[in-house]
Amino acid sequence: MTAERARITVFDTTLRDGEQSPGCSMNRPEKLRLAHQLDRLGVDVIEAGFPIASDGDFESVKAIAEVVRRPIIAALARASQLDIERAWEALKGAARPRIHVFLATSDIHLQYKLRITREQCLEQARESIRFAKSLCQDVEFSPEDATRTDPDFLCQVLEAVVEAGATTLNIPDTVGYTVPSEFGELITTIRGRVKGIENVVISAHCHNDLGMAVANALAAVAAGARQVECTINGIGERAGNASLEEIVMAMRVRPDKFAFETGIVGEQIFPASQMLSEITGVPVQPNKAITGRNAFAHEAGIHQDGMLKNPLTYEIMTPHSVGVPDSKLVLGKHSGRHALGLRCEQLGYQFDRRALDDIYRRFVRLADKIKKVEDHHLLELIRDTHKPSGSATPLIEPIPSPKPIAANAPVGNMPPPEAPRPFPAAPSSFGTALPAQSDSAHEQTQQEDYLWGV
Repeated sequence: MTAERARITVFDTTLRDGEQSPGCSMNRPEKLRLAHQLDRLGVDVIEAGFPIASDGDFESVKAIAEVVRRPIIAALARASQLDIERAWEALKGAARPRIHVFLATSDIHLQYKLRITREQCLEQARESIRFAKSLCQDVEFSPEDATRTDPDFLCQVLEAVVEAGATTLNIPDTVGYTVPSEFGELITTIRGRVKGIENVVISAHCHNDLGMAVANALAAVAAGARQVECTINGIGERAGNASLEEIVMAMRVRPDKFAFETGIVGEQIFPASQMLSEITGVPVQPNKAITGRNAFAHEAGIHQDGMLKNPLTYEIMTPHSVGVPDSKLVLGKHSGRHALGLRCEQLGYQFDRRALDDIYRRFVRLADKIKKVEDHHLLELIRDTHKPSGSATPLIEPIPSPKPIAANAPVGNMPPPEAPRPFPAAPSSFGTALPAQSDSAHEQTQQEDYLWGV
């Protein structure tokens, strides 16, 4: 019997923390457009902004709260009455509002930024949550820089805000300092020491300064956190936040290690990524997991050959499962005959083995020069190889041809030359099969294609 999988709340902060990424600010119409996409994506909580920051952010939060009705709409506020009132003013039209209050708790922040004592911090946290609770039933508290806070003091603050009415305790790794084992231990400590913790949701908010935001978030979930705060494409302050798409797909691809589920609609991941990139003008890095343009692209001949036989040989998820239209075989110097032959067929040409070998040798020489061979390069190469023209400028240096032999002139015991082979015409219907090879010939072809790809 399959054990029930715990449900993880996905708290998306693309519109708040993500927008703080340099170059990623958004105006009201852009935020509203992305909020609708996040709704389609199935996130549970949308942190729409920081209302006290500007009139524009206030209006954006207010607009989202009024029209996006399914998810919880959260707004950020410092632990002050003015901030909390402003957040509530923006949120009060929401179907499901949440006030998210934060206050730094590490000694370095208390001493140098806030210039208050631990006792003052404790009292400010308690009173701000009490005030927020008087306005809104759903209140989240974040002890900023929690991973560099003394654990005893951190538990003391968390217990005070639970008693004051907090419903979610978010544990932020504000500067991306922690590592997975340490963060998991911290969540375990909080669960074991904070009175009333069983009545609230523990959340994790991880930054990527050491490249471990997703790993830390997953460690927190494994230790008992039931909410993850994340962003599309992992955007955010400095090196960014934990990537929503990576957390979600890690759980789906490895349910044996992460027995959890989310409400995310996988097919909406790539559209959300593309929309964010288009709005901000910040492209996704090519090798970004899940949403980068190379995430489902293959150039190595060995990989392409395996992909054409069975995509599971080199892909652990289907591109369609995250909304990517299809895998892409990139033609470059590492590509093999198998991928080249398939692309030729897709362009309307089929060749026997000898003709394909000829094109392949020229293709490799071309790819060495231009790195990536596009369709128009391949079409010109095909024409140049099989229909040489004195007026055309070849893309590649021609392979030297043997000297001509007089017709019917015997050369040793060699048979007479074959009749010229006509240039293959485009097939009348796509996918016309070539004559079947013998098993031994087929095996030799596969082995050669494998070696060509090395």
